[in-house]
Amino acid sequence: MFLSTLTPKFYVALTGTSSLISGLILLFEWWYFRKYGASFIEQVSLNHISPWIGGGESNNDSTNLVPNVSNKCKVWRNPLNLFRGSEYQRFYWASNKEPLTYYDMNLSAQDHQTFFTCEADAGKAEYEIMQTAWRERNPAARVKAAHEALGKNSECAPAYILLAEEEATTILQVEKVLKQALIYAESSCQNSENESVHSKFCLGRDTNVLIYIKRRLAMCARKLGKLKEAAKMFRDVSNI
Repeated sequence: MFLSTLTPKFYVALTGTSSLISGLILLFEWWYFRKYGASFIEQVSLNHISPWIGGGESNNDSTNLVPNVSNKCKVWRNPLNLFRGSEYQRFYWASNKEPLTYYDMNLSAQDHQTFFTCEADAGKAEYEIMQTAWRERNPAARVKAAHEALGKNSECAPAYILLAEEEATTILQVEKVLKQALIYAESSCQNSENESVHSKFCLGRDTNVLIYIKRRLAMCARKLGKLKEAAKMFRDVSNI
C-alpha cells in the first residue's frame, strides 16, 4: 500500500540522488587514484572489510603469534604489491615500524623461490645464491647476496629483480634496474627455447622472470604517470 502511494516524482528524485552520490564517489576515486596510485575502495575492502568476513578470530596474545595459528586465519599476500625499497621503506622511515610482517615475507619468499628457480639451477652458483637470498630475513643480506650473484653472472635477471625491489629507493631507479633486467631476461628466454629437457625447466623459469619484470615495469610506468605505456605493457603481458 505504501509503494502504491508513491508518485513518479519520488522515483525521479531517488534516481537523481543515487546518480549524484555515485558521481561523487567516482570523482573521489579518480582523485585518490591520481594522487596515491591506488583505489581507495579496494584498499578499504582488502584491509578492513575482508578480514572481518574471512579473517577468522584474531589473536590478542602478542606473545603467541607464531604457534597455534588457527586454520581460519587469513594471511594476505601483499595486496598492494608495492616495491619494498622505494615504497614500503618510506613508511618505515616515517613511522619506524616494519610495514611487512614475518608472514608477508615468508609467503613472498616462497613465491619467489617457486617462480624464479628451477631444477636445472643445481650447480649454477648465481642461482644457488639467489635461492638462499629470497629466504634472508635481513634486507641488507638479501641485497648483498644479489650483488654476489651478479658477481658470478652479470646477466642474472633474478638478482636484478631483487635489487629493483629492495635496493632502489625511487620508482625511477626501480624502472632503470628492471629495464636492464628485461634485456637479460629476454635473452635467456631465447637461449632456452630448444628441445632438451634441461632447457624446458630453464624456459619455464625464464618465462616467469620475464612476465614478472614486464608486469613490474608496467606498474612503474603507471606510477610515473605514463598510462598509455603502462596499458600497452599490461596487454603485452597478457599475450605471453
